[in-house]
Amino acid sequence: QVQLVESGGGLVQAGGSLRLSCAASGSIFGINTMGWYRQAPGKQRELVATITRGGSANYADSVKGRFTISRDNAKNTVYLQMNSLKPEDTAVYYCAAAKFGTWYWGQGTQVTVSS
Repeated sequence: QVQLVESGGGLVQAGGSLRLSCAASGSIFGINTMGWYRQAPGKQRELVATITRGGSANYADSVKGRFTISRDNAKNTVYLQMNSLKPEDTAVYYCAAAKFGTWYWGQGTQVTVSS
C-alpha cells in the first residue's frame, strides 16, 4: 500500500499564493506519475497537474501559467505552487500517485480563496 499525506492548504485572498506538499510512504517502489486533483462543492473531481518521475509535467488549462508542479524523488514528495489564486480555485485538493496502473489517493486538503 501507498500512503499519501497532503499539507499546505488554507484560506487565502484572491491573488495570493499557497504551496501544497504531498509525501508518499509505504510501498513506494514503482511509483511513476504523481499529481494533484481537486473537487469543488457540487462538481466532479478534476485534474490539476501531474508529473512523471522523469519530470514531465501536465497541467489543466485553467491553471497553466499560475500553478507549478514539482517533485523531489529522493523525498518521495510532490509539490504544487499555486500563484495568482482565484475564487474558482476553491476546492479540496487531492494528491494522487500511480503505481503499476493503480492510483492511490490522499485524504485531501482544503484550499479556500476569498474574493
